Amino acid sequence: MMPASLEPDIASFLAGGGEMGSLLRSHDWAASNLGEPAHWPQSLKTAVRIMLTSRQPIWIGWGRELTFFYNDAYRAIIGGKHPAALGRATSEVWREIWAEIGPLLATAMGGIEGTYVEEQLLIMERNGYPEETYYTFSYSPIPDDDGSAGGIICANTDDTKRVIGDRQLTLLRELATAVADARSWQSVCDAATSALATNQHDLPFAMIYMGQSELASLQLVGATGIAPGHPAAPATLELDDSAVWPCQDVLRDRDMHLVGELSDKFAKPMPTGNWHQPPSQVALLPIVSAGETGRHGVLIAGLNPYRLFDASYADFLKLITGQVAGAVANADAYEQERLRAESLAELDRAKTTFFSNVSHEFRTPLTLMLGPLEESLAEADLLPARERERVEVVHRNGMRLLKLVNTLLDFSRIEAGKVRANFEPTDIAALTSELASNFRSAIEKAGLTLEIECRPVSASCMSIVTCGRKLFSICCRTPSSSRSKAPSR
Repeated sequence: MMPASLEPDIASFLAGGGEMGSLLRSHDWAASNLGEPAHWPQSLKTAVRIMLTSRQPIWIGWGRELTFFYNDAYRAIIGGKHPAALGRATSEVWREIWAEIGPLLATAMGGIEGTYVEEQLLIMERNGYPEETYYTFSYSPIPDDDGSAGGIICANTDDTKRVIGDRQLTLLRELATAVADARSWQSVCDAATSALATNQHDLPFAMIYMGQSELASLQLVGATGIAPGHPAAPATLELDDSAVWPCQDVLRDRDMHLVGELSDKFAKPMPTGNWHQPPSQVALLPIVSAGETGRHGVLIAGLNPYRLFDASYADFLKLITGQVAGAVANADAYEQERLRAESLAELDRAKTTFFSNVSHEFRTPLTLMLGPLEESLAEADLLPARERERVEVVHRNGMRLLKLVNTLLDFSRIEAGKVRANFEPTDIAALTSELASNFRSAIEKAGLTLEIECRPVSASCMSIVTCGRKLFSICCRTPSSSRSKAPSR
């Protein structure tokens, strides 16, 4: 409802505008430096009308004191200062950021040109505590009816969430890149510490403590923004009630814990990071590895003194510890695989050594056995035919066994890298005949006769082998006319 003192033609520029339009119409302007709206300059009336009808957050400062006007969209920016800010001097409304905006307003009030800034950091106190905010805004002079600068109009864009979100995403990306190639849990912690050092706005200081599940203490393995040896950063943290930080509770609950009243807890001032004020809270988060090593740890992070610790901030810290824990598990798995590979390599070396030693041990008795056999064969004329045939079988199998031992020795030398194998063509038919003849005595004891039919194999016949054509056959027959034929090879 418009006051009766406002004539319809004068009050028309104050029509609408939601809550702020209503406050403007009901405000006691007569007690202010501006006086009744009927006497306001036309340029101010026009600017106020533009402000009230805009959905963009806009405020206006008029006169030497820059008397403060703002619209409904600007209420989210001014926060707890609403509605008391209406009609007051801008230097009173924004006293905490006057050092930043005062020079810009003075330039705009010069009347020659306006000012424009992007993502300007402003520590505002609009809800009872100092708060980190980022705004893109412009100050444009409003000419008075006489042509001089009568005031300014400011259009705002709140970039706070985007700037903080981009900053946190950058850190998470840096962290993921840094720990990706780490091959030990210590290198993971070193890389993570270096990555955390790139964002001392959200993490003024940070410490990583690690230990084994069977140990009753944690060791400081990484710190940024705070010097090791600081009362808040001891080299060892005991997992008991006397510890500087309640890490025992964090690991037991596997959940985040907040610690406040730092000035009462530590006599020495806490680090401030990129701010001029130390953190008032510290967050402790568990680092629980999913690997088989039972390794665990705690991330201790100082919190931004100019931000409320909300769900978004908590999720950001949990993503950090999740990446560190995953990287530690991967590094432990890599270390376990490396140890397994080294163990297998050692076993392989032991196997090669064993085969080499065994081969040498086998060759000695074989040589001693073959010597007398060769002497007997040299005197074959003195032996009965049956005995000569048996000696020949024993000698032939002894030579075959010696060949196998030599092959095993060559194999161990090849694995040891001492020799290189040279492969040569082999007469498959002759080799097969020799192998089959070793079973002659056993077959004849069974009352059978062994007949071997093997055609010579030339190089051109190698393709016939792969085609499956029969190159030879082995037949076992009884002394009678019936025969038993073995499967073709």
